[in-house]
Amino acid sequence: MKKVILITGASSGIGKDSALQLINEGHTVYGAARRVENMRDIEEAGGHAIQMDITNEDQVKAAVAQIIKEEGRIDVLFNNAGYAVWGAVETVSIEDAKRQFDVNIFGLARITKEVLPHMRQQGSGTIINTSSMGGRVYTPLGAWYHATKHALEGWSDCLRLELKPFNINVVVIQPGGIATEFGDVMYDPMVERAKDTPYENMSNQIAKSTKKMYSKEGFLSPPSVISDLVSKAVNTDSPQTRYVAGKYAKPMMFIRKYFGDKNFDRVIMSRVKQ
Repeated sequence: MKKVILITGASSGIGKDSALQLINEGHTVYGAARRVENMRDIEEAGGHAIQMDITNEDQVKAAVAQIIKEEGRIDVLFNNAGYAVWGAVETVSIEDAKRQFDVNIFGLARITKEVLPHMRQQGSGTIINTSSMGGRVYTPLGAWYHATKHALEGWSDCLRLELKPFNINVVVIQPGGIATEFGDVMYDPMVERAKDTPYENMSNQIAKSTKKMYSKEGFLSPPSVISDLVSKAVNTDSPQTRYVAGKYAKPMMFIRKYFGDKNFDRVIMSRVKQ
């Protein structure tokens, strides 16, 4: 069945790839992002592009109202917008930490709350939230990012139970290492924050290994491995509660679950030279 789908963070990476795949499958897709100029290919493919910052309540309300006016419904909300603040707890400002939560949690919640009345009225819908393997595991210098993703996991579980009586699905996507702009946004600010602090060496080591991962062609998984999962969740009436894919995701989550905290700590810190 053809569905009306709203995707946040659609200007690049997983969001854009998912938008193009779902358009190709015959769905009506609205991509939303701050950089509307980066969604021209979505429009050329037959989709729609909306300029929207999920931290701006007026823009969120306007985007949802536009889709309802034009299509009369929203069948799927793919909450994909997000980014990572990386750095030691001691060096990341509270302002930067609040911004991390405002985008990854409160912005996501804002647009979800705006869409839900329409889904309840139509008696169906699917909410897909992009979490991360980082919502189940942890790494040094990632406290604020991991905090948002751990929060999103619990938030999504509660939302799933609340919406079950209304025939609305809630799905969590847990990507591993995906070849996107994620690394570019992450490591330069992290290195800058760590200058002349006790965390400088650790930050430089992590930045070096991260750059190596993201620059090595074929080392990380392509966004399509996640787009395929999103497609599965969209094209079924009974999606799984969680989908996992991407470099390192399954083995890292397995180690974290079954080998205990101390062994997981050793695995993670073995990659950080002090």
